[in-house]
Amino acid sequence: MNVEKKVNGPALTLAIEGRLDTTTAPELESIISGSIDGIDAVTLDLTKLDYISSAGLRVLLSAQKKMTAKGGTLEVTGVNETVSEIFEVTGFSDILTIV
Repeated sequence: MNVEKKVNGPALTLAIEGRLDTTTAPELESIISGSIDGIDAVTLDLTKLDYISSAGLRVLLSAQKKMTAKGGTLEVTGVNETVSEIFEVTGFSDILTIV
């Protein structure tokens, strides 16, 4: 997994590439936790994400809860067909803001 981080004032965009699974989820969780101080809006760009496991879903849910608790927002963009299907089956399409 590779994560490209861009900060624009109070907005953070994380472009995630590769696989988000049991091996890489802790890294993404650490990146998100260490990057959201002073951030009001997080965008997760999944355009280049090939696969997401339940561990990856847990990280997205945790990030959503953290942003909501601080009055911020989290949006997910660039969801491909494979990841979209996983979001649908797990109900995450109803939990996350997917644009």
